[in-house]
Order: sequence, then structure tokens, then C-alpha cells
Amino acid sequence: MPATAPPLVLDADLLAEAEALGIDVARAAETGVTDAVRDARAERWKRENRAALEGYNDWIRQNGLPLAKYRQF
Repeated sequence: MPATAPPLVLDADLLAEAEALGIDVARAAETGVTDAVRDARAERWKRENRAALEGYNDWIRQNGLPLAKYRQF
């Protein structure tokens, strides 16, 4: 059974201003949560893959870029 999310609490003044400006608060909240989840996933991926990324960067520093001789810039 899925866990129940706690109620969403927003600052009353901020909510009133958003509504006065015609902002769809539910859509804005969903967009904000979507962005936060995307950012958290990206950070987790970086942490989980840090050793591999550092190893690859070390290899590049020691050996140069693969196929560098074919680069035209």
C-alpha cells in the first residue's frame, strides 16, 4: 500500500499573491516537485558514478582524448 503524503503547506501571503496573479498553483507546485526530483536524481547519479567519472577523467589526462587527431576544432 502506498504511503500517504503529508499535506502540502504554503505560505498564505504567497498563495494569495499567486492566485491574484492568475498562477495555477497546483501546476506550479507539480512543476516545482518535478524539477526537484529531476535534480535529486541527477545528484544521486553523480554520487553513485563519481568513481567511474573520476577514473575516466584520469585516463583522459594521462592519455588524451580518444580520436583527438580527427578533431577539426
